Amino acid sequence: MKNKKLLGLITLTAVMAVTLAACGGKKSGSDNKNVKTEDISKFTMKVKNDKEAIKGGTLDVAVASDTQFKGLFSEVYYEDAYDNYYMKPSHEGLFSYDDDFVITGEGVATLDLDVDAKKATIKLKKDIKWSDGQPVTADDLSYPYEVIGNKDYTGIRYDDDFMNVVGMDEYHAGKADTISGIKKVDDQTIEVTYKEMNPGMLQLSGGVYTNAMPKHVFKDIPIKDQQASEAVRKNPVTFGPYYMSKIVTGESVEYLPNEHYYKGKPKLDKIVFTNVPTASIVEAVKAKKYDMVYSMPTDNYPTYKDLEGYQMLGREELAYTYIGFKLGTYDKEKGEVVMNPNAKMADVKLRQAMGYAMDNDAIGQKFYNGLRSGATTLIPPIFKTLHDTDVKGYQYDLDKAKKILDDAGYKDTDGDGLRENPKGEKLTINFASMAGGETAQPLADYYLQQWKEIGLDVKLATGRLIDFQAFYDKIKNDDPEVDVFQAAWGVNSAPSPGGLYSRNAAFNYSRFASEENDKLLKDIDSKASFDDTKRKEAYDAWQKYMFEEAPVIPTLYRNQIMPVNERVKSFTWNYEETSDFYDVELTAEKR
Repeated sequence: MKNKKLLGLITLTAVMAVTLAACGGKKSGSDNKNVKTEDISKFTMKVKNDKEAIKGGTLDVAVASDTQFKGLFSEVYYEDAYDNYYMKPSHEGLFSYDDDFVITGEGVATLDLDVDAKKATIKLKKDIKWSDGQPVTADDLSYPYEVIGNKDYTGIRYDDDFMNVVGMDEYHAGKADTISGIKKVDDQTIEVTYKEMNPGMLQLSGGVYTNAMPKHVFKDIPIKDQQASEAVRKNPVTFGPYYMSKIVTGESVEYLPNEHYYKGKPKLDKIVFTNVPTASIVEAVKAKKYDMVYSMPTDNYPTYKDLEGYQMLGREELAYTYIGFKLGTYDKEKGEVVMNPNAKMADVKLRQAMGYAMDNDAIGQKFYNGLRSGATTLIPPIFKTLHDTDVKGYQYDLDKAKKILDDAGYKDTDGDGLRENPKGEKLTINFASMAGGETAQPLADYYLQQWKEIGLDVKLATGRLIDFQAFYDKIKNDDPEVDVFQAAWGVNSAPSPGGLYSRNAAFNYSRFASEENDKLLKDIDSKASFDDTKRKEAYDAWQKYMFEEAPVIPTLYRNQIMPVNERVKSFTWNYEETSDFYDVELTAEKR
C-alpha cells in the first residue's frame, strides 16, 4: 500500500494549469493524442552489462520517499511498501515461483498440496541457516502461525487465510494452547490442515504462509511486545543473501553478506539503502549518487529517461490506485467489518456518480506520461487470465454522473450550486489524500474540481494533504473526519481479493461487507475453483459485483521504472527479487 508522487518543481504551475483544463474540459471521453506516452512492453526487467565484474564493492540504492520508514523489518509485522523495499536484500521467502507466480521447487522449501485431504506439506531443504548461524527448523515454519493467530498479536495479518487453518479459531480465542491443524512431521517438515482448499494456494501469498520466523530469537519476547522489539527494529535475523548490519531509523540501512546463505556467500562487500525525498531524487540520480532507485516517480519520467550512465528497467506493477468510500468501522475484538447503513457514503448512487466524474485515462496520460492508465476492475490486467475485460469501469461521463445524482434525489435546493442530500440536508464530503511530491496537491485539486462539476461539495479532510503515516493511521482507525480517500494497493502475486476485501480483513479499509460479497469471495477460494473455468467465472462475478457496488473504485493501473547505473551487473527486477541480490555484481569501483 503506497502512494506515488511527483512532478518538476519549476514547471509545475504552468503544466498543471494545462493538465487540469485538459482533464476536466470534456463532458465524456478524453483527447490525449498530443501526449507522448511510453510502451511498458518495450522495457526489460533484466540489466544488460557484459563487462567483467570487479571483486566486491558497495551497491548504493535509493528509496524515493517523502516519509521516514517505520522500520518494522519482519514479514509478520511490516505494514507498508517502504519497509518492504528495505527488506529486499535480507528477508527471503520460503518458496521460488514461475512467471505465473506458481510455487516451484527451487527455493529454501518445497510445497506439496493434498487437495482431497485438505493438507499442505512444507519441507525445508537441508542446511538452511539463519544469519546468526542457527539452523532454520520446522519450529520456525510453524511459529508465524502461532504469533499471527495469537490474541496478543499486534500486527495486521490475521485474516481469512489464517482462519482457514483447522484449530486456529480455538487457538485465537484462547481455548487451546496449540493449533490442532499444524503438525510437526520432523525437524524440517510441517503439515498444515485447512478447512477448505483453493487454487490460490499453488501461488505465492495464496493462502499458504510463505515466510519463516526465527523462534529462537522471538520465543522469550512476549507477543504483545514483539513489534517494538530490537529483533524487529534493530537486529533482524534473516536467511536472505545479506543481513541488516546497521539501521539508522527512518533514514538508511546497511547490509553485509550473509556468510551462512544456502547458495554461498554473495558477491558484494556491502549494500546501502537510503531514504531520498522525491523532490531531489532526479537530481541525485543525475549526480550519480545511487546505483538503483526503488519507487522512482513516473510523472516526471521525461526529466530522467535519457540519463547518461543509466538504463531504465520497467515492468507492470502489482498494484493499483483507488478511491475508497468509508462505509463503516472495523471491530477489532470480533475481527470483522461492521457496516454503518447511515454512513454519509452509504448510497451506492452517490459513489457511482463520483466515479463517473473522474477522467482517469487523461490523468494517466498527462500526469504520468502514459506509465499509468485508467483502471476498470480490482484485478489488474497483469493477471491476464483473471482480469475481466468485459467490465469497462467508471469511464468519464459528467452528464451520466449528474443524471445519477438527479435520479437519486441529490438536488440543489438552496440555489448555491451545490447539491443537498435526498433529505434536503447540506452535504459536505471530506476527502483524505496523501502528501508527497509535487503532483499530490494538483491531483487532489483535480478530483475536488471534478466532483464540484457535478454539484458535490467535497473538501480536503483536515484542510490539507496528509503525511503518509498519519494518513494510514486515520484510515486504519476509521477516523470520522474521513468520508472518501485516495490510496493504492500493492497486490499479492496470488490475486485472490479476500485479504483486502473480506469481512474479516483488517485491510478492508472501506469497511464494506455483504452476504453476496462473502459468497463471491468464498467461490473464488473454493475447491471448485481448482477447475480453471470455474475459477475464471468466480473472479469475473466478483469484479462485476464490486463495479456495481463501488465500495472502492480503481482509478489507475501502474507501471514501474527503475534507473540502474551502468556499472551494475547480473540483476533482474523480479517481483520477489530478494534472492536476485545474491547475483548482483559491479563492473567498476565508481559510478
